[in-house]
This record gives sequence, C-alpha cells and structure tokens, in this order.
Amino acid sequence: MKYLIIGAGGTGGVVGFHMAQAGKDVTLIARDAHLESIQQKGLTLQTMWDENTKTIPVKASDMQHYKDRPDVILVCVKGYSLDGIYEFICRIAKPQTIVIPILNIYGTGAKMQEKLPGMLVTDGCIYVSANIKEPGVILQHGKILRIFFGVRQKEEKCQLLEQIQKDFRDSAIDGILSEQIQRDALEKFSYVSPIGAAGLYLNATAGDFQKEGKARELFCTMIREIVALATAMGFPFEKDMVSVNLQILSNLPPEATTSMQRDVMAHRPSEVDGLVYEVVRMAHRYQVPVPAYEKVAQKLQGEIMCEKNSHTEGNVEIKREEK
Repeated sequence: MKYLIIGAGGTGGVVGFHMAQAGKDVTLIARDAHLESIQQKGLTLQTMWDENTKTIPVKASDMQHYKDRPDVILVCVKGYSLDGIYEFICRIAKPQTIVIPILNIYGTGAKMQEKLPGMLVTDGCIYVSANIKEPGVILQHGKILRIFFGVRQKEEKCQLLEQIQKDFRDSAIDGILSEQIQRDALEKFSYVSPIGAAGLYLNATAGDFQKEGKARELFCTMIREIVALATAMGFPFEKDMVSVNLQILSNLPPEATTSMQRDVMAHRPSEVDGLVYEVVRMAHRYQVPVPAYEKVAQKLQGEIMCEKNSHTEGNVEIKREEK
C-alpha cells in the first residue's frame, strides 16, 4: 500500500522513518529547509536514550508537487494547520483512501470527516515524544511509539484497517486497531492535555513532574478532571489514568517539554485552544467541574491574548455556554 504522511515533524517524521526503514512505500509531506534536507541527504533519527543515530533515504515532497494517489493518509500536522490540507487531500485521494489523523486534539477525526465526505476518516492518536532538532534531523526523547486508530461506527470497519495495523507492527510501531477508539483517544488526551497545560502554566519540564511537588500535584489533578469528563461523556476509563500517565512520564528525560510549550515560548501558533480551552468548553457542556483547568485557562488566555496581534490562536472564548 502507498502511505502518505502529511507533516514530517516529531510525529510524522518518526513514523515515516520507521516505515521507510521497514521497506514500506511511504512519502512525507514537508516544507522549506526540512524538505530540502530530507530530499538531498535523507532523514536522520537521533534518540536521547543512547547515541544511536541513523540516516536513511525517505521519499519527501511538498503538497504542490505530490502527484501520487495514496491508499492511506496519516495526518500529523498541528490542529491549527488542518484547514490548509483539506483541498490537498481531496485532490490526491481515491474514493477508497483512508485518512487517519493522529493529532493531540481529541475529536479531530469527526471534525475532519465533515470536511471530507465520501472518504473514511478514522479517529487516532499517537504516543511519541520527539521534535525536529534541525532540518532533516528528528530527535526522539523516549522509547514509546504507539499508534491507536479505529472507526467511530462499527459498520465502517474494513479489512484494510487490519493491513494498516500489520504494516505499523512490521515497522517497529506498536499499532493498535482499537474497538473503542473514542475512549482510547481520550486516554491519550488525559496525558497530553494535562502535561501540556500544566507545563505551560508552571513553565515546567518533565523532571518537575517526575518528583513530588506543586507541578506533579497540578498534573494529577488535571488528569482526574479529564477522567470525570470522560465518564460524563460516556467513555469511562478502565484504568487508573493517574498511575498510567505517571508511568509514561517517568520514561522521559528530565529536560523534556511538550510541543505546545515550545511553540508558545517561541511565539509560534500553538494548540492551546484544543488542548486547554476546549476542555473547559466540553466541561461546561457536560456540566463537569474542572477548577484546575479553569484556573490554567484563565491565566494562559490572558498571557496569550498579548500575542494576538501577531498570532491567531483560534477561538479562545471559554465562557459558560447557555443551558
């Protein structure tokens, strides 16, 4: 099968590297110096847990020059970039093409499905910590590399999804075709949203959360608020998500930060709307108290509004909805 990965950063770059290394037909959509370096020198993956560095050839293109017809499209861009890829997907996709978003923001698949009628858009999420170190070089912070994906309606399930799972696993990626993808996506959200929100609120690194103290306490409190929200939404967790997420956190190097933190600190567009403000909106909708999220959202809203003249963060309105 032909795979297209839109986005060649810490998510798409790692996935594309492993799939290309396993001999899968995969192409990365990248841009600027990152694209030029991949095309000329190959893609390099470095890992923080050892000195292993490897460079391999990986097919790469920009959206303008990509002419193929992929069987599977993995969407690995940030949430604020989605509007810029729909026209491209419609141009290059076949009627049978499957689109798998593996973004940080919960509910992305359903929103994309509305924009791509006639195609199958699944839900999905990924566990990986990595970033672009320099053009053509991806730095992976932790060993975990796991993708959950699946359909929201059972009647949408098809045999091709099982082949995708096999291709992931052939590529040293822990691919899981989920029967409960909305719950599994919320489980991932219960980590990435609290760690991003608390990290940005306290300007904290993984090391701050790995030890007892204010940062760890806030992180755990926000996880519990997501747990309560998931239950109200009808997707109760079957695990102790505080323990699960603390275990994930323990595998990261102390200096690690989230992509949202790095984006905000660099005055770039960020996913703060989908990872923080959206939680407050959802909590109001389902009438779930989230005082920690309210506190964090109010502070971040005030700080980021100062940057609104140069960066648009989307709808940051978090007032309580009318019942």
